Amino acid sequence: MTNVFIDGGAGTTGLNIVSRLSQRRDIHLIMLPEETRKDPAARRDALNAADVAFLCLPDDAAREAAGMIENPNTAVIDTSTAHRVAPGWVYGFPELKGQREKIQVSKRVANPGCHASGFIALVAPLISEGALAPDAALSCFSLTGYSGGGKKMIAEYEAPDKNPLFSAPRQYGLNQQHKHLPEMKAVCGLDIAPIFCPIVAPYYAGMEVTVALFAGQAKASLDEIKAIYKAYYAQGVVRFADETAEGNFLSASAYAGRDDMEITVNGNEERLLLTARFDNLGKGACGAAIQNMNLLMGVEETTGLVV
Repeated sequence: MTNVFIDGGAGTTGLNIVSRLSQRRDIHLIMLPEETRKDPAARRDALNAADVAFLCLPDDAAREAAGMIENPNTAVIDTSTAHRVAPGWVYGFPELKGQREKIQVSKRVANPGCHASGFIALVAPLISEGALAPDAALSCFSLTGYSGGGKKMIAEYEAPDKNPLFSAPRQYGLNQQHKHLPEMKAVCGLDIAPIFCPIVAPYYAGMEVTVALFAGQAKASLDEIKAIYKAYYAQGVVRFADETAEGNFLSASAYAGRDDMEITVNGNEERLLLTARFDNLGKGACGAAIQNMNLLMGVEETTGLVV
């Protein structure tokens, strides 16, 4: 039986993880009563009593919580941005080459950001296999459901008197300082961060991340890029699809409620569209965190996942 504590279990990500793990017979959830949920001493005791601790907190609080842990046997999975490029933390994307083995033996795992997961899934293999140069100047646009914004945004979008502007997609991160950019650059090994255009749309869950390339930017043809993805994603919950059932369309909500990710390559020999589709709460958050926990536990990594 693995003892698990979720620090920040009242937020969107934390609640989702609690709900999923409460169904598992191999997990014992350490739960704090409401009156001590935010008490530092109670949290410290729970963190150090856990075999695996999830930090579902704002960045500063996650750093503080990580500093409370003195038990060398407690493994931490941080779902915040705080440690994704921090020394001593392993980036929790098992499908990257060699990353699964690092996660399995780590005590500090940084769960990837949702937008970043799609971008990294598309770009990292191409740089690793020499099909893209590290100095490539890339751009990326990403559609997400509003659940990615947490409780406040969910309430705004589901309010009966919501702002009429919420009925259409809204681009944000306009200052090009989005919090996922550091990991997108660092994990892929890029020399410069991409131009990034995240867009929140009026649907609950699902994500579609696209990187557009001119043929001259890639050192491989369309078919060669497809072959790279097919080989690279032979294991794990990320899979390459030659074609979809939607014809000339790609719905951003196609993978809502799931924990896997689909990679597609479209376009022609002059202009390429590389696209990753997944659930922003699945492979983009909670599903990825549970996948990382499974690897730490030494059980099949898809245990409890919808794939």
